[in-house]
Parts: sequence; structure tokens; C-alpha cells
Amino acid sequence: ARLKVEGMRLDLGGIAKGYIADEALRVLREHGVNRALVDAGGDVVMGDGPPGERGWRVTINPMPPGTGNRSIAKVQSPEGADDIRVKRVYLTNAAVATSGDAFQHVVIGGKRYSHIVDPRTGIGLTTQTGVTVIARDGMRADALASAVSVMGAEKGVLYIETVRKTEAFIVKQEGERLVKVFASTGFRDLDFIAEE
Repeated sequence: ARLKVEGMRLDLGGIAKGYIADEALRVLREHGVNRALVDAGGDVVMGDGPPGERGWRVTINPMPPGTGNRSIAKVQSPEGADDIRVKRVYLTNAAVATSGDAFQHVVIGGKRYSHIVDPRTGIGLTTQTGVTVIARDGMRADALASAVSVMGAEKGVLYIETVRKTEAFIVKQEGERLVKVFASTGFRDLDFIAEE
């Protein structure tokens, strides 16, 4: 790759963090450490769960930072689903990655652009979303979270339905006061406990 503009940089955070976390867990396992959780800047890869626990507890919050008192619409999925608020899920030998513009965006001329670039246009995404993917490894979860961000919530959740052992939870900002939530069918079948 050649960058033609001085000061231009590439960031491999869209896929490299998941891979790095996978590799860290692999090295730990080579040294006999099977019970481990590796966090690579928000991409989390888990081995066997902690002793006496059913898995690693991961909290998923559908309300992105800064959304204040906006209401949450019903979860949208191919089969339909119930309203989901803050949830905890217990996972082992899995990975969780979240992509979105909650922390990395820029406002130019009053329009908000994400750090996630749509490869079809070469421009940062302008739809505010947060995509969480649960998969069997970090590289897959990381790559799919970014890809689903570009696809959009509706197409993205349908695509995830076709990927084995993978689930997604997507938050989409719609207007000033509404956050719409989408989830793959298997997502709500995971072992969830409502946050108190």
C-alpha cells in the first residue's frame, strides 16, 4: 500500500486487535494457562472460565455513551425479539468485539463522520451505530463487527444469521430521541441475566 498524502496513516485496529488477542490466548495456552481473558482495547477473547464460575461475565450495554435519556425501541430480528436493556452474558472459549463511532468520530460542517470507512465511498460512515459481535475467535468477531457496521443494521443482522456460531447485537441511532436495537436470533437465546 502506498499513502500519497503526507501525514496519512493506516490503522489496523479494525482487524488486528482481534488477531492479537487470539495470539495472546494461544501463547498462554501453550504455557498451560487455559483459564484466561485477554482484552485488546475492547476486543475480548476468552479461554476456559474462572474456577467455580460458569464463564467470563461480559456486560453488554445497548445505550452508547452520550445517549442520555433516549428511549430504546424494540429489538428487531428475523424472528422478532423482546426489548433488551443492559445484559450480562457468561462466555467461555469465545470472543466479543464492538465497533462503532461512540468514541472515534469527527464533525465536519455539522455532519458526524465515523472512523469506520465505507469502502464503497471512501468516506466515514454517517449513520451512528454500535455493533457487538460474539464469535468463536477474536479475529472473526473483530472483522465481522466492522463489516456489519458498514452493511448497516438491517442487512448486517440478516448476514450474521448465516454465519455459524456467531451472534450480533446492533444499536442504531434514529433521530434525536430514539435508539433502535437489532439482534440476531441466537443472541437472545444466550445465557443472559438482566443487570440490576
